[in-house]
Amino acid sequence: MNKIVGFLVLVFSFIACKEDKLPDANVIVNKSIEVSGGERFQHSNIAFDFRDRHYEAIRDNDYFLLTRTTINESDTIVDALDSQGDLTRFINGKRVVLHDTMALKYKSSVNAVHYFSVLPYRLNDAAVNKMYLGKTTVNDSEYHKIRVTFDKEGGGMDFDDVFVYWININTYKADYIAYSYAETDEIGYRFREAYNERFIGGIRFVDYNNYKPRTNVDGVEIMDRLFQQGQLELLSKIELKNILVN
Repeated sequence: MNKIVGFLVLVFSFIACKEDKLPDANVIVNKSIEVSGGERFQHSNIAFDFRDRHYEAIRDNDYFLLTRTTINESDTIVDALDSQGDLTRFINGKRVVLHDTMALKYKSSVNAVHYFSVLPYRLNDAAVNKMYLGKTTVNDSEYHKIRVTFDKEGGGMDFDDVFVYWININTYKADYIAYSYAETDEIGYRFREAYNERFIGGIRFVDYNNYKPRTNVDGVEIMDRLFQQGQLELLSKIELKNILVN
């Protein structure tokens, strides 16, 4: 009996040791942030163009100001989102009052473009939760697979979106991203493949091939498998142009 108990203790100890040795998602993300720009993100002025609009981001530690400028015929429209979560719209330099629903819509769209432009920097925000899913292979390269969710408090109006990041085990660069998002009556899915990597002012920028599933999907975690099986179709390209960093 004592031998059986001793054997079981050894088995459970072995399992516990294996679990303890699982990579820490926070450590991996921190390394990814470091190779992508590190502290340069925290004190930066970044400007770029995306789909006929101009974006600028001023960051100084916890403070940030994110803007989007749209030229509409003779009008210049500037939407400005600050670190307090307030969005202000200016038309031709004059502040305009927005209905709450429209302010939330503009806030979400401005934040989304700036969020993707500097990934994985924003993955250490206070409302972010990270979980290590294991290692996997995509296109003959090995990746750490990390699931990201958001707290309701501080997670924004799309806090229930779920992201998965594939971070290369050798370079620690985030080469693939997938996410789920709520639509009117179902859950939508996207898979992004990074390309056109360049470093400007010491900060890594990439463009993305943006894919959607050809068929129904049961969970964002399987998007890498669908990608390799040819079950995704190219929806669009996410391209940042005229990037400036100060």
